[in-house]
This record gives sequence, C-alpha cells and structure tokens, in this order.
Amino acid sequence: MTAARSTEEDLREAAGAPAAAVADLWEQLVHVEQRVREAVAVRRAADPQPDDPFRGQYLTPEAAARIVESRDAFSPVPPYGGGPGPRIPSDGRLGRLAESFGLLPLDVDLLLVAMAPDVDGRFERLYGYLNDDLTRRRPTIGLALELCGLPAAGGGRFRFAPSAPLVAGGLVEVVEPERPLLSRVLRVPDRITAHLLGDDVVDGRLRGLVRAAGPGAGADNGPLVRRVAAGLGTGGGLVHLLDQGGDPGGVAVGALIAEGRRPLVVDIAALTALPEPAEAVRTLAAEARLNRGGVVLGPLEALAPEQPGRARLLGSLCAALDGVPLAAYGKKHWDPLWAEESPVVVPVPPPGPEESARRWRRALAGAGAATGLPAGGGPDVEGLVGAASSYRLDAAQVRRAASVAARLAAVEERAVDVRDLRAAVRAQNGAGLERLARRIEPAVGWDDLVLPDTARRELSELALRARHREQVLGEWRMRPGGGRGRGIIALFAGESGTGKTMSAEVLASELGMELYVIDLSTVVDKYIGETEKNLERIFVEASDVNGILLFDEADAIFGKRSQVKDAHDRHANVESAYLLQRMESFDGIAVLTTNLRGNLDEAFTRRLDVIAEFPMPDAAQRLALWDRCLGPALPRGAGLDLEFCAERFQLAGGSIRACAVTAAYLAAESGEPLGMEQIVTAVLQEYRKLGRLVRDSEFGPWLERARPGGGS
Repeated sequence: MTAARSTEEDLREAAGAPAAAVADLWEQLVHVEQRVREAVAVRRAADPQPDDPFRGQYLTPEAAARIVESRDAFSPVPPYGGGPGPRIPSDGRLGRLAESFGLLPLDVDLLLVAMAPDVDGRFERLYGYLNDDLTRRRPTIGLALELCGLPAAGGGRFRFAPSAPLVAGGLVEVVEPERPLLSRVLRVPDRITAHLLGDDVVDGRLRGLVRAAGPGAGADNGPLVRRVAAGLGTGGGLVHLLDQGGDPGGVAVGALIAEGRRPLVVDIAALTALPEPAEAVRTLAAEARLNRGGVVLGPLEALAPEQPGRARLLGSLCAALDGVPLAAYGKKHWDPLWAEESPVVVPVPPPGPEESARRWRRALAGAGAATGLPAGGGPDVEGLVGAASSYRLDAAQVRRAASVAARLAAVEERAVDVRDLRAAVRAQNGAGLERLARRIEPAVGWDDLVLPDTARRELSELALRARHREQVLGEWRMRPGGGRGRGIIALFAGESGTGKTMSAEVLASELGMELYVIDLSTVVDKYIGETEKNLERIFVEASDVNGILLFDEADAIFGKRSQVKDAHDRHANVESAYLLQRMESFDGIAVLTTNLRGNLDEAFTRRLDVIAEFPMPDAAQRLALWDRCLGPALPRGAGLDLEFCAERFQLAGGSIRACAVTAAYLAAESGEPLGMEQIVTAVLQEYRKLGRLVRDSEFGPWLERARPGGGS
C-alpha cells in the first residue's frame, strides 16, 4: 500500500477538507494499514492456495479438515497494549472526538479499522480476503478484534455492546444482527467519516429536524444571556427557560454562542411527528458531540408531555444528550418526572421598549440591505419602530416580518412604510386561532365612527394602553401580583347597532392588528367542562397572536353567578369562575360587547381596564351617520332631505346602515337618483323588522308618498 499519500491528496481535493484534518486521519490509518499487511502475510503463509481466484466463495473438504485439525485455532492472543501507533493529538479532530464520546484508545483503534474502507477502497478487497468472503468488504467484529490483537472471547468484544460508547454514541453501527457476533459487519456512518475529514455540515439525516443557527443569531449579550450561559456550563448542562413573554429561543442561541458552542435548533413538531424518533435522537446527540454543539428545544408545549409517549421522548432526549448543553424552553414549568436531572430554571420576561426597538432597527436594516432598498435606514425609521411598539414578536418573527415588509416595498420600488410593516406582522399570525374564530381584516378608521366624545376618549385610552403596556407593565412593573397577565380587557356596552363591533374594528385598525370574532357556536357546549376547554384553546392561541379578541354578545358566557339549586347551577357557576380567573391571566387584548350590561357578573367589572358606553345617537350624530352610510358614490336626488330623516327617525347606526343599503337597492331598480321615497320605504321595512309602530307624526307627508307595498 505505497500510494497512501497520493490518495490523501485525492481526498483533500474531492472533499475540500482542511489539510490538517486529512493529514491527522491519514497518519492513524497508516497504522491500520500496517496491521492489515501483517494479517495478510500471516494468512497467506498458512494458506496452501493463496492465489485461488475463487477463494472465499466455497469451502472444500480439505479446507474444512485444516480448520478442525489446526492446533492454534484456540491459542491465546497476547493482551492488547494499545499498539505501536502514533499518539493521537488532543487538539485534532480524532482526539476531540475521543474526548467528546468518552472513547478508550482501544475504541479509537476499532473505529479506525471500521472506517478504513470508507477512506481507501483498497481496504475493501483486503477485508474481503481476510474475511474469507469476497462479498463481505467491511470488517467484521472478529476481524476488527484480530487486527487489534485481541482474543475473540476476550473483553474487547464488549466494546461493541449496545451500551458501549462506540455503538451508543452512533460512531459505529453493527449490522446483520441475525449472524453470530464475530461475523457481524461494522459500519461507520458517513457523517462520522466526513467530520474527521473536515466537514462540519449538519448530518443529512437531520434535515428538516435541525438547523444550525447562523453566526449573527443571538448577537445580544445581555445579563440574561450571560446567566443562561453560566447555567449551560454547570452540571449536565440542562437549562429550562420559562417563557414569560420574551424570546427564550433567541436567548438560548445567544447563550450557546457565548459558551463557544454551535447551537442546533430542533424543530420540535417535526421530531414528534416521526414514527420512530429514537434514531433521530441518537443522531442529534452524535452531531452535537461532533462539533461541540448545544441543543435548543422548544416550545415544550408542542411535546404535550401529558401524553406518556411524548413524555418518554423528552426523557430519552435528555438521557442521550447527557453532558451536552440542552436549553429547553416553554410556558409551563418543568416536570421533574420528565428527566433524571433537574434543570436550572431561568425566567425570560418580555423585552423592554429599548431592546425591542433595537431589535426592529437591526432587522429592518438587514432586510433593507438584502433588498437594496432603504428599509429601516431611511428618514422614517423611528416612525416604523414606533408603529411596531405594540406588537409582541420574538426575534425570529421580527426578522421574518422585516423581511416581508422589505419585499412588499421592493415590489413597488420604494422604502418600507407603516402599511408594509403592519401587513408583514399580520402575516406572522398563526392559523390556530382562525380555526376557532372569524378573522376580520380592519377596513374602517376613526373617520368612519360617529360617537360621542366620551366614547371616543375611552377608545383612545384603550389604544394607548395597548401601545404602551410593555413599558408600563414590564419596564415600570405596574402589574399587580396574583398571576395577573399583561392583557387588556375592555367592555363595550350599548344597544344593538350603536357601533360596538365597528369600534373594535377601528381599534384593530389603529393598532395595525386583525380582529378575531369569537363564534359562540364553537365555544358553548352542552356537555359539562367542554365550554371551558373550548375557551382555553382560544385564549392559548390568542396569546401568541397580534390581534384583538371580540366576544360579541358576551353576556351569553360571562353571565352572573346564581344561587346553587341543582347541578346545572353549580356547573354554570364553575364556568363563570373559570372565566374570571382566565381573563386575569390573559396576555392579549380582548373586547367584550353586550346589549345588557346588567346581565354581566359584577366580578368582571373589577377585571376590566376600560368600559365604554355606546348610547343611542342624537339627531346630529344620526345626520352624520346617514351621510356616511349613503357614501359619495350613490347618486342623490335634489329632494333628498337627510335632516328630516335624522330628526324624525330615531334609529341606531346599524339600523341606519341597513336602511341606506335597502334604499340603494330601490334606487338601482328605479334607475333614478336616490330620493326620499326610497329612504322612507327602507325605513318602513326597518321599523317592521324592529317591531316598532309606524306613526304619522314621525313620517309626516312622506308616508303616503312612499312606494306602495315597499315594506312588504
């Protein structure tokens, strides 16, 4: 085997590996080569027909007799002494691998014997000759022990047990388990060989399960990151980041980078979807040890640890990563039954306004550089950052939102504006809440509202609470104790049609959020306990969405508790008590609307941040409503008297809009501009819908001139 060095050059060119890594590995394989030379020489000396081209494909009676009559078939072999090979440098890849996986010198020798055919093809033919079977071109356990000078019945065979470092660490695979132990074939995974040759790409078997964080991730090195880094460096390296509204994933990545580790971020949903995740867990542990990595796992809610199978998965993952830093995160507290070791628990609060602003500036600047547009670098960058202050996004969502906003602006070849940013943030909302509620993208603004000044002030106060809640409740710590969340809850009370739902839509538009209307048919259930479960799913999904929950006709589920007379009363009271507790711990924005404020339990009043009263509009407000509901596009006749309508017809805004739409249809049918006849006909229909009496004093002379049968 004189061409070893030329083959080294070929490997270096083919793999593009660092020369030092290839040289170190080849220095060790030359030692394996010498052992193979000696084994071949011994075999040829004892073989009467060494040049038989069919040797290894059959067994003659004479050869069988020689095996039986051989005197040294069971002679003792000198004990293993480590061999005369060169010392393995501790700073080389092979030395670091031995340290990371806890390998003995014997394990390293056995690993090199098993790896040799993957580095030099000539070992295939030689191993086939030594196996006495030309079809078996990888070393068997027996051959590996022989090349290391170990007896087949000695303790060396136990280095291939399932719990031994070589096999448990995924460095060597023992295949063909149906064969006797000594004739089972050894195989080294391609990732191990590639690593020793200088390749640091994540194992292809983990594609879709694991991603390596980029060098720019976790750039912030604040006190929280340093604290988590210290926790990762103690004991078994297990840390649990308790998510309290911050960015635990980004903190974990930053802490691993601060520790000099390579963060491996696990897609927990993809991991749990695997039918047999044990192999992926072992591969992940091997990858982390190969490159001095650390694992980021979360959110743990996706594992659903209450299910026994998935709880076992978490335990097996912690066991496989023993000694490897593992940063798990989630909103629930760690259960000691999940793993043998208890973690260091570090709460992760939401970022303060300054940190959030820095994150947005950095993300917008990066997105602008990627698209070639001044995204975040233009003169209105602070305006963009201010518009994003009310959003609750983690670092990854901020980067994605900034990228989407920059791409939206790039389509029109302009700088990013607030509309792009808000559309990009809405795109980060998951679809989970949409399956439980009806999503409305706001299409109205403050100019579309006709409300008294008091109601407008209350709506404005609600908007400013949403914009500054992180500063007031987080930075200034104005949140009371008792598990109170950072949510904002408002009650809109007033008669039907007075603008409660529209005001919620205007509020969502002001904050750049979407409105989610809770459909009571998907919430209320006749079976005991199901209504609470449905509401819990809504609250959990809403806490991760930048949107506003609207509970229309809230008195249906937020009703008063009553005296218990039977099991139904007891269950109704339990449901109300649950809602009282859950609304306090809610972290989002919720609006309750009701026509009958007196039907709400008084205990809800204390938990409300804003109560807005929506009275029936007066004549001046009704005139403005008529004008806005008819709009500028509808042709109006010269005799249209909106002042008469506003003065005589005491209708709420919703009813006025219904009348305007009905009158528009009548005008379209007539082919003439809208006149009082169509308006009065529409009002007559609305009165009949509402069950109101039609009085001559209200309609005056227009009652007789209205279209006959128009109200039928």
